[in-house]
Amino acid sequence: MADETNQAVPEAVPPADTDLDVIAALPGVLSARRDCGELVAVAARDLAVALFKVLRDAHGFAQVMDVCGVDYPERSARFDVVYNLLSVTRNARLRVIVQTDEATPVDSVSGIWPAAGWWERETWDLFGVRFNGLADHRRILTDYGFEGHPLRKDFPLTGYVEVHYDAERKSVVYDKVKLTQEFRNFDFLSPWEGMTTLPGDEKARGDR
Repeated sequence: MADETNQAVPEAVPPADTDLDVIAALPGVLSARRDCGELVAVAARDLAVALFKVLRDAHGFAQVMDVCGVDYPERSARFDVVYNLLSVTRNARLRVIVQTDEATPVDSVSGIWPAAGWWERETWDLFGVRFNGLADHRRILTDYGFEGHPLRKDFPLTGYVEVHYDAERKSVVYDKVKLTQEFRNFDFLSPWEGMTTLPGDEKARGDR
């Protein structure tokens, strides 16, 4: 019988990431990657709606879990509009990123996933990204008559007014923004690192 102990064992070849390859090949996808084990695709803004229809109808991503924004002021296309999609049948998630600037709107996906209208209103309110085809651009989180978009990185913390209903006056009142506490700097030092002497240490050192 031949001695099999000295035979070279071929190295295992990792399987191809078929999901990544399939998503990367779809029309409208500029790039695709895995980030911390999650599938992420960057889509062309003008082709995003067509891509989302394909993802819903042909790949099972029947739900949009949320739509949110990210601000990168140093970029010309400063905003990422992020769509988190879920396929229950495939037990898979996909994050699709569409980039835009302050002036160029993004096509709404509320016609594909009606629930997205709520998230797009929130993204408009907080970041100022407009959506073509979104029926309702009313603010959803900020006060009546609020100016600006508070989650932009360059949004100032002071100089604006806040609005609230005054029960005594029985009317809506506009006041200057009042911060509940002064600005503070935190060193984030752990309590265990900050304590150099604990009760009882004198016994361990022999200081009696």
